[in-house]
Amino acid sequence: MALRLHAPMVLPCDPGCSMIRDAVVDVDGEGRIVYCGPRVGAPERPNDATVRECSGILLPGLINAHAHSPMTLLRGMGGGLPLLRWLHEVIWPAEARLRPADVRAGMELGCVEMLRAGVTTSAEMYFMGESVVEATLAVGSRVVFASAVISTPALEKLGGWQGMVDGINRWIDADGLRFGPGDRVELAYGPHSAYTLPPEALQTIGESAQQRAALVHTHVAESAAEDAEQRKQFGSVPALLEKLGVLDGRVLAAHGVHLSDGDIELFARRGVGVAHCPGSNAKLASGTARLVDMLAAGIPVGLGTDGPSSNDDLDLWEEVQLAGLFARTVTGDATALSSRAALLAATRGGAEALHRDDVGALEPGRWADIVHLDIDNPAFATGLDAPDDQVLANVVWAAGSRCVRDVWVAGEEVLHEREPTRVDRRTVQATARKSAQHIRG
Repeated sequence: MALRLHAPMVLPCDPGCSMIRDAVVDVDGEGRIVYCGPRVGAPERPNDATVRECSGILLPGLINAHAHSPMTLLRGMGGGLPLLRWLHEVIWPAEARLRPADVRAGMELGCVEMLRAGVTTSAEMYFMGESVVEATLAVGSRVVFASAVISTPALEKLGGWQGMVDGINRWIDADGLRFGPGDRVELAYGPHSAYTLPPEALQTIGESAQQRAALVHTHVAESAAEDAEQRKQFGSVPALLEKLGVLDGRVLAAHGVHLSDGDIELFARRGVGVAHCPGSNAKLASGTARLVDMLAAGIPVGLGTDGPSSNDDLDLWEEVQLAGLFARTVTGDATALSSRAALLAATRGGAEALHRDDVGALEPGRWADIVHLDIDNPAFATGLDAPDDQVLANVVWAAGSRCVRDVWVAGEEVLHEREPTRVDRRTVQATARKSAQHIRG
């Protein structure tokens, strides 16, 4: 045992979303959890273990199941446009000016922003992957990085889709699927969408990913205009992915706003994960995904912020609240998404959507990605002596990122009293500001 954390309350995010009072979390020397439960009955603590008394609530690090975090540099650009115009007229031309150093600067800023919101893992789809990985490791976060594969005139300098796929193949074959301290990096394939790639590209990506047991992370049925065209050509994007064999492997579908009953049934049967992004979808007027129906069908659903230029932040606590609010509004049912279900979507559900069983919960064998919520805040004015349901409601509906105080990834403290421990936040912000100025020209 390397570390013992003690707190008045722990939310392990087990399937029942239980709440443990006067609890401890024990972490071994490799950064994995060996015990999470009541202090009474906990294993005897070795003399050389570090003990930390936490005065609030411990819970698993949140999982951002769909993000383009280097786009912190593009925040606020094209804010009044619908999705397809926003991409073609503003975002892709701006991204064509990105240099590797810019991507690293944007990703470092994104990682710092996410840690301050209690997000320890993000599923990223972007370009210049080496820069994204370097930034993640520098800050100490965890990433499932899907190298973007796209075919569009605005991004011709990135090369053709086949060259992009070959590059991912070589990277995984050279470095392995997971690497870095505490397995902080997982590599994946990121076909942008069925509307930016030909079917043969999607099929090739599916085959390459399955040969390497890698995740395929792609946008599916995000906007009505895009989805209508895909349905006209292929029936639906899920049907196309099934026909091409892509669903034979690990798949994460981002957004899934316009899924039909048949699409939902297909995804549930094939175990496809969905990243629900209510904030971005609302801002771009893309619609509201059928979260309640997807959960009822058994689809593993996580929550995502999408890019910080379409949200415009990386605060997953906001997505927790929006997911619950939209689910209740759309169904007219105030019980449509409980506090427990909303929290699980941001933790355990995100892990399941990514086809991972080593993050997303405080359970023995999983990585010790842990968040400490400070309860010295008006959100917890009623205290932890209140009934469990009331405390949990305060966590989900009232607390938010302002209560995040400390964060550990693989047992290493990477955020202490709201400041990153590995990098200087102000230096990161200054570097990102210079890169943003370069992009604007």
